[in-house]
Amino acid sequence: MRSFSNTIVPERLKSARERINLTKAEAARKTGLTAASYVRYESGDRCPSPQVILSIAEGLETSVSFLLGETDDFSQDVISIHKTDNPVLFELVQHAQNSDSSTLQRLLTYYQRLVNDK
Repeated sequence: MRSFSNTIVPERLKSARERINLTKAEAARKTGLTAASYVRYESGDRCPSPQVILSIAEGLETSVSFLLGETDDFSQDVISIHKTDNPVLFELVQHAQNSDSSTLQRLLTYYQRLVNDK
C-alpha cells in the first residue's frame, strides 16, 4: 500500500462519513477508534497506518481505494460478517467459500431469482 496524502485522506474521510450521515463520534465508534484519534485523522493532524485505513474504510462502508483518492467510487470492497452478529449469513458465506463453481453458480441463480421476485 502506498503512503497516504495528508490532504486526500482527510477530505475523503469527511466525505465518506457525511455520505452515511455520521457525526465524528459515531464514525469513531464504527471504525473502532477513539473520537480523538478519528478527529486527528480527519483533520489531517495524523496519518493513519495501512491497518487503520482498512478499518476506517470498513467502518465507513467504503473502500481503501476511495479513501486514498485512487477512485471516486464509494463502493465497499470488503464486507465483514461476524458469526455472533449474523450466524445464518455467516454460515451461508462460509459454505459458499468452500463450494465448487457449480454450487456457487446455483446459489447465485437462486439469489437473483429471490431478488427479482420482490
